[in-house]
Amino acid sequence: METSTNTSTETRSDTDATDATAPTVLLTGYEPFGDFETNPARQLAARLDGTDLGTHTVVGRELPVVFDQAADVLESAIDEHDPDIVCALGLAGGRNTLSLERVGINLRDTSASGIPDNDDREPVDECVVADGPDAYFTTLPVRAMKAAMQDAGVPTTLSTDAGTHCCNNLLYAARHLVETEASTVDDCDVGFVHVPFSHVQAAARDEGEPSMALETMQEGLLVGLEAACSR
Repeated sequence: METSTNTSTETRSDTDATDATAPTVLLTGYEPFGDFETNPARQLAARLDGTDLGTHTVVGRELPVVFDQAADVLESAIDEHDPDIVCALGLAGGRNTLSLERVGINLRDTSASGIPDNDDREPVDECVVADGPDAYFTTLPVRAMKAAMQDAGVPTTLSTDAGTHCCNNLLYAARHLVETEASTVDDCDVGFVHVPFSHVQAAARDEGEPSMALETMQEGLLVGLEAACSR
């Protein structure tokens, strides 16, 4: 069952033994949205909250699927935890791998998906940041992360298409925050990982869509984050 916590990662994840002074990895996951009653991104952030990566501690937090709120909630979490790494997670139904996103673009557009955010907003052809640059690349070492995740047996790809919904919005906004608020936000690496449906989600939808076990996603994220922390 995907709800089981008896996974191979328990030897590395011991919340009681976590060093509160260790550098932080901020791992965020979006809440459910649209017709999805659950979101593996939120589940994974909750599962990994408090995980000891050896050199860093994971802080897992949930974010709202709302264009005009998610970045503010993320900024508050960054101010509170002063992370070395920010890694955001979001659901990409239909994909069959963990997708390490390489670029966020300065565009909000829900017309392709037809799914509003959780505040019922459906922006079309809007900028994430007015007068901002066209795009920001991730600063996570995505090739090293991909290699580590694949070596662990977890299907992983690099992606240049984070979409134009809230996931892309967050990647762009987070990178813009780090680039433009150096006086209040310490420099940190920022990236985004899209996750597929969990097996439970795919089974409930009964449409034969690609999916992955939560335990497998969790293992992939752990080894990927370890690779990012060790560079």
